[in-house]
Amino acid sequence: MLALGFGSGLAPKAPGTFGTLAAVPFFFLLLLLPTWDYLLTLAVCSALGIYLCQVAADQLGVHDHPAIVWDEFVGLWITLTPLVFLGFEWYWLLLGFVLFRFFDIVKPWPISYFDQHVQGGLGIMLDDIVAGAVAGLCLWGVMVWL
Repeated sequence: MLALGFGSGLAPKAPGTFGTLAAVPFFFLLLLLPTWDYLLTLAVCSALGIYLCQVAADQLGVHDHPAIVWDEFVGLWITLTPLVFLGFEWYWLLLGFVLFRFFDIVKPWPISYFDQHVQGGLGIMLDDIVAGAVAGLCLWGVMVWL
């Protein structure tokens, strides 16, 4: 259930985008946490995701099956981390969503390296963790610049 994003990964078209969208309401819950608890939750969800994605991939018989979207959940939450520190506004959430989807889909270097060279649950998670970090840095830059 978690690996498939509570069913959002079963969308017939763009399951990664639907999975990312399904992560948004959970982000609002995460915003209720103190900053250090938010960061700890990200670390736990990332580590748990390695296991969840590996088990789901094994059960589905495909390394990175499109229905596995827990990596999108964590990637978006990483992207939106600047909102925890700099304040929430809906347009920053929207920009973070777009930036994460861009980096997750296009996979420029170094994201593409991890996508192509790291296997298993770690590989499924790592490219989205890196995409989330890159998108989060871009979001942070825009938020500070504007």
